[in-house]
Amino acid sequence: MTESPKRPPFAADGITAPLRHSVFRRIWLASLLSNLGILIQGVGAAWAMTQMTSSADKVALVQTALMLPVMLIAMPAGAIADMHDRRIVALVSLSIALIGATALTVLTWLHLVNPPILLALCFVVGSGMALFGPAWQASVSEQVPAETLPSAVALNGISYNIARSFGPAIGGIVVATAGAVAAFAANAVLYLPLMVVLFLWKRVSEPSRLPRERLNRAIVSGVRYITNSPSIRIVLTRTLVTGLIGGSVSALMPLVARDLLHGGAQTYGIMLGAFGVGAVIGALNIGEIRRRMSGEAAVRACAVSMAGAIAAVALSRQPVLTAAALVVAGAVWMLAVALFNIGVQLSAPRWVAGRSLAAFQASIAGGIAIGSWGWGHLTDIAGVETALLVSAGLMLVSPLLGLWLRMPPIGARNEASTEVLADPEVRLSLTGRSGPLVVEIEYRVAQDSARAFHNVMQEVQLSRQRNGAYGWSIARDIADPELWTERYHCPTWLDYLRQRNRATQSERALHQQAIAFHLGPDPVRVRRMLERPFGSVRWKEDTPDRAANEVLPVATNAGGST
Repeated sequence: MTESPKRPPFAADGITAPLRHSVFRRIWLASLLSNLGILIQGVGAAWAMTQMTSSADKVALVQTALMLPVMLIAMPAGAIADMHDRRIVALVSLSIALIGATALTVLTWLHLVNPPILLALCFVVGSGMALFGPAWQASVSEQVPAETLPSAVALNGISYNIARSFGPAIGGIVVATAGAVAAFAANAVLYLPLMVVLFLWKRVSEPSRLPRERLNRAIVSGVRYITNSPSIRIVLTRTLVTGLIGGSVSALMPLVARDLLHGGAQTYGIMLGAFGVGAVIGALNIGEIRRRMSGEAAVRACAVSMAGAIAAVALSRQPVLTAAALVVAGAVWMLAVALFNIGVQLSAPRWVAGRSLAAFQASIAGGIAIGSWGWGHLTDIAGVETALLVSAGLMLVSPLLGLWLRMPPIGARNEASTEVLADPEVRLSLTGRSGPLVVEIEYRVAQDSARAFHNVMQEVQLSRQRNGAYGWSIARDIADPELWTERYHCPTWLDYLRQRNRATQSERALHQQAIAFHLGPDPVRVRRMLERPFGSVRWKEDTPDRAANEVLPVATNAGGST
């Protein structure tokens, strides 16, 4: 048996493969600097709060103020990223963060910052980055080929964690020598390279033949897609739980440095740097972990390892031992979060990628934000050591979730079909807002295939509802048991056209699987009806000019699918 040839260093699934693409490489390097600035500011803000108050919950609220916006505005941010030019959205987002960082710098320099102002401006910076996140992550698939997407996702995680490896240590030195104001100023300056690179990016967008959705409808579409996607729901739930429990490390790190290790800002920076070094190690091994372990096994291993590392941080009083434990914690934290991220990216088609990633960001950030608040309160009551030990115990038992919510297998990205369906035949004067539309599809199925057909239709239901349908039902004729009728609604004519062409390749195959049960020489019968036809009868006659102005352009054949 001959050995397989070794992979070249730039193989499609190699961690460095995306760096061959100049756009990704430039944005990645600039984002590295931006991440460095964010982490320097985080050190400055956390340490400034410890100087202004001895309350543990207020110290932990710095982390909450930075992460809570991600939870609150993630879905609108994802919808905006899917609706508009992601490059422009990213530039506007960075501008908001830059304004917040600049205001924080000026007010700190003028000695006008108090805990509420510090938290408010951290919230502004966090809001800008919350709006930036979905646009940035969703645009990765536009910068690299599909086969290198998992490596690109891992590299973006590495970017943040390389910054985490050095940023906190640098931040600790900056704060110790020049004060928090220098940390805030450094963050403001380091936003600029990323803004320049994004401004110069000549993004090629594919214009849709249909008008973009309104923001509220786009948010509803995203929520509907996620609600009807079992694999994404599982990943988001596991992400939220991991953030709730594991967020104790970042939230209580200033108190670990101050109360357990009896150090200062520099010690705090070094501890965060150790966590970041571990995260880089974890990110570099994502490919190997994915090859050797299933998603569920990897997440369980990460949880158990992190439980041990958090317990070690709680019990250690030696900086070297604490740093070693944080390296382990950082590695397994990064592995778990990257596995969740890749799972979402590869499960969601491009049209809803921003909203799906926004939901992922909301899950991890919401978990960390809520968890940070809880860990801060527990620390005020029982102390840092006890809070960390409770976190370790909960992390140890968290893999039991896999008994009910098993991680789905991660495969290739499920992209939309390249075939654009022709619009159905229309003889009414419809506008894009005409609706609701009712669709009925009649199948004739052999009675001995009834159970198998019904099982397939349960999957079809999720597919229809993911892409915009509601009120779905399947009925069987009591006088003619071979006759089945699928029925669903779409809010408007435009929504129906979108719903038809959002189906991915696997969903199209599923629809064809359902149609394959149909008996007889005639195809399945499809009826498309206007549920509120007032607009089509209120005029005495439809003139050719009215029809030309109001009816959306449509093809005259019925298309190849429902």
